[in-house]
Amino acid sequence: MLTFQQFEIKNLSLKNRVVMPPMCTYSSDDSGYIEDFHYAHYIARALGGVGLIIQEATSVEKRGRISGNDLGLWEDSQIEKSKELVKNVKKYGSKIAIQLAHAGRKCGVKTEDIISCSAIDFGDDYKIAREMTKKDIDEVIKAFKLSTRRALEADYDAIEIHAAHGYLIHQFLSPISNHRTDEYGGCLTNRVRFLKQILLSVREEWPENRPIILRVSASDYVSDGINIYMMKDIINEIKELIDIVHVSSGGLVLAPINIFPGYQVKFAEYLKNETGLPTIAVGLITNIDQVEEILGNERADLVALGRELLRNPNWILNNAISHNVKIEYPSQYIRAYK
Repeated sequence: MLTFQQFEIKNLSLKNRVVMPPMCTYSSDDSGYIEDFHYAHYIARALGGVGLIIQEATSVEKRGRISGNDLGLWEDSQIEKSKELVKNVKKYGSKIAIQLAHAGRKCGVKTEDIISCSAIDFGDDYKIAREMTKKDIDEVIKAFKLSTRRALEADYDAIEIHAAHGYLIHQFLSPISNHRTDEYGGCLTNRVRFLKQILLSVREEWPENRPIILRVSASDYVSDGINIYMMKDIINEIKELIDIVHVSSGGLVLAPINIFPGYQVKFAEYLKNETGLPTIAVGLITNIDQVEEILGNERADLVALGRELLRNPNWILNNAISHNVKIEYPSQYIRAYK
């Protein structure tokens, strides 16, 4: 079955095509440190056979947190626990990436200096963001670079740059939230400039043989916002700097979304075909027939199961046994799969 086929890109070799996408658990504290819960949470999915685990949004700046309970990699003291998590996930057979993120105007920590490309709030429950100066922009770019260095020291197999779901990079990309009149606003090339400079700085730290994933929202679901055709143009502006596109949608503004099983797969398929880059499809995908259809019709290269892996960490093991696919089971669990 295609679900259980290996996937290779650069020096990353995955034992199957299933990805655990980054899902915030809000289980740290003001320190941003990895806690006991995170070890149990991620190692359980490694034992369950997931090919690639992407660690939840990990902030590159303290003011870039979504909440006061987010993980962080904004200082060197946070490396050691990350290194321990990476070692244990790999020990049990999975590969692990980290999603580096900055919330921008969607930072919910009231005491922080809330910044964005323009002085526009996300909603009534959020502070109005302060429009970023050039100094702020340079600081955030440097923060992504330094967090990348820390991620390498912790030995993550890949990094994912979070440019989706209404967070800071997405705020720069969308004409809805970006009202700047300088070189970071206006035309598409200008709106992409912030992301491009982040990727260039990240490339200075991240080895060429390890992949960089870009998480994107392919649609803002409102007129005048990002749509799939604009996202194609955005990716083509920076495609030489990334290796995989992880395709989601929404999050910039409150908007009605018609949600159904696999509702975002069409975006991953379009971007795969139009950019030539491998894609990860995600979006209410729960069963192996869906995964086989997506892979069999070459609509994406990898498939992410979010809520399903929260419910069922052993999704891979259980589907392998029920479909008579021979895989390597954890020795501690082998009696359950004979």
